[in-house]
Order: sequence, then structure tokens, then C-alpha cells
Amino acid sequence: MSQLVGIVQRLKSLQEGGEQGEVQQRLFELNGKTLCQVKYFPNKDTFELEVYDKDGKGSKYPFDDIDMTAIEIFELLQEAKQQEQV
Repeated sequence: MSQLVGIVQRLKSLQEGGEQGEVQQRLFELNGKTLCQVKYFPNKDTFELEVYDKDGKGSKYPFDDIDMTAIEIFELLQEAKQQEQV
């Protein structure tokens, strides 16, 4: 659960940084491998999650809820950890 709290805190910092109207972004990595990038668009109050596949190609997903964004990132991290253990 502490990992989920950390993700929410990082997303909130994007919102706070976006108060100047600029798009904010952050990468989420596991052991040096970038799993996804999150952008926060303050003019729309939305997040965009770009999930990278093993070839580095991204798929983008919009979210208008910080909690749903955090859960999606958490699940990506958990899935990547499980794959490393196999």
C-alpha cells in the first residue's frame, strides 16, 4: 500500500506543478526500465498515461481521476515485478 500512496503523491505533485498552466510529466520506472509516462494537463484537469511495451512503443490512455490513474500505474508496476521474478 505504501507504493500506491507514493504514486498518488507523485501525481499530486504533477497537479501542483501544473498550477502555472504548463503540462507536467513524470516517468515511472522499474529497475531502470521505463514502464510508463504520465502527463498532467492543467487546462483540462486530466492525466494521460502512456504505457510502453517491450519494444518501447507507447499506448496512451486518458484519465480524469487521480485515483484511477494511480491504480493503473500501481498495477503496471506489480505486473512488471511479477514478470521479473519468472
